[in-house]
Amino acid sequence: MIDGYELSTDPARLDRARIHHWLSTGAPWALGRSRETQDRAIDGSLNFGAYEATSGAQVGYARVVTDHTTFAWLCDVYVDPDARGKGLATALATAVRDHLAPLGLRRMLLATDDAHGVYAKVGFQPLEDPGYWMNLSFPPHP
Repeated sequence: MIDGYELSTDPARLDRARIHHWLSTGAPWALGRSRETQDRAIDGSLNFGAYEATSGAQVGYARVVTDHTTFAWLCDVYVDPDARGKGLATALATAVRDHLAPLGLRRMLLATDDAHGVYAKVGFQPLEDPGYWMNLSFPPHP
């Protein structure tokens, strides 16, 4: 929890239009993502929102793809530009970690171009042996 903000996993609180706007126009990994694709991603994921305590306006978002048993992938972490610099990205990542820790997952992964320091504060670290991991990329889907 950050002073003046609330974190929640309540899907009814998500501002889907705002999330889509943030990601499709301001997140390099999701530029041009369609609203339909974003809504499907939200529906199939565990979602975390950060909200101003006084107004209830959503100011941040994080999405987790997980089986709730062995694996999780943290993705789509985004904080509104006007709310950045207050520790909300770290708070969201911490909330995700703390929410999933009791489930006994074997691992949680994420990919980041430039926010390694944010996630290191929460305990993420580079892969010990990236040679074990493989990737299958599909053509871009809006």
